[in-house]
Amino acid sequence: MRTVQDHLAAVLAAAAPVAPLDVVLHDATGCILAADVVASVDVPAVAVAARDGYAVAAHDTYASGAQGPALPVAHDLHSGSPAGLRHVGGTAVRVASGAPLPLGADAVVPVEETDRGQARVAFQRVATAGQHVRVAGADVRAGETVLTAGTRLGARQIALAAALGRGRLRVHPRPRVVLLSVGSELIEPTSAARPGTVFEADGHALEAAVRDAGATPVRVGAVPDELAALREALEDQLVRADLVVLTGGLSELAHDTVKDVLAPLGTVRLDQVAMTPGLRHGFGTVGAHGLDVVDAGGRTVPLFALQGHPVAAQVSFEVFVRPALRAMAGHTELFRPSVAAVATEGWASPPGLRQFVPASVLGSPDEGYRATPIGDPSAPSTTALAHANALAVVGEGDVAVHPGSVLHCLVLEG
Repeated sequence: MRTVQDHLAAVLAAAAPVAPLDVVLHDATGCILAADVVASVDVPAVAVAARDGYAVAAHDTYASGAQGPALPVAHDLHSGSPAGLRHVGGTAVRVASGAPLPLGADAVVPVEETDRGQARVAFQRVATAGQHVRVAGADVRAGETVLTAGTRLGARQIALAAALGRGRLRVHPRPRVVLLSVGSELIEPTSAARPGTVFEADGHALEAAVRDAGATPVRVGAVPDELAALREALEDQLVRADLVVLTGGLSELAHDTVKDVLAPLGTVRLDQVAMTPGLRHGFGTVGAHGLDVVDAGGRTVPLFALQGHPVAAQVSFEVFVRPALRAMAGHTELFRPSVAAVATEGWASPPGLRQFVPASVLGSPDEGYRATPIGDPSAPSTTALAHANALAVVGEGDVAVHPGSVLHCLVLEG
């Protein structure tokens, strides 16, 4: 039996970052930057007004006492005005915030500190050189590295790139994850239930989980337990996949065909992993250009086969698939946050297996955290998982959790 650590190590060893791409800003949001962004221009390119008001040469406002003189208003400038207007000494230029400062002016007097004159303007106080002026390069200097590779691109970073005139960025794109649910009994939740059918939950759950992990899901839907059908579905989807997840069809019974399809492929192996739920797993890599193609240095696709029980599938996704997707997207933080929490009640845990129990974790860093199992820990249910905000982790060497025991809990949501 394979340990959780060994299986996770094999997964992460195969989860290389997706090849970088140059993408438009809209598609870069949420991605990890793959190359430094170096400014090619100053921002702002020229000195600009930081406030609505009047651009002046500060010495023209000097007078005895605090009251400055009235100056004629020579021109109006707005934020879209071309730069290069030359300032005439002894005059003021009305400027909007963001407008280029006239050459020779060195200060902006805010409009609220004037009489708002249009032909002549009087000032309430003298100006000082540099007041309310954003000099050229105040924000960014040409040649400066403004974003480093490994940065996650959110609204603030996209704004900076746009301000520099960068319409495209080189990023690790979101991995494309193909989801196939295996089982002739599976039907869509929109269908009418019939004897012998089961509503397909895995694909819908993992589609949401993949998106939450920052990747792009491609949900194929249910595939029957037929060797040819499963093989054909895999062949069709590999070309678009950076990673494939199959759920169901992993039993040792003759009618489950996943083992027959996967066993001869690439590096895929089927293992018992020492965890519950989710004991049986398949994992490895296959050639991206067909199941029979042996890629000599070519692109390969990691492939996961998870048990069909919705709780087992989601727990296995959290433990193995989500970290792989984060690594493939270029993230350095691969794992969910975890906290140490005190168990509020006890339960039995199977020996030799790492147990993941849906739990409610409450508390704070100051007062500490408390973990309460939801439902029966020995019989995982979709209802319990739906109401949990964490997975309480019980080690392989523990056969029981006692009230007051300290557990590491994988936090699923705030």
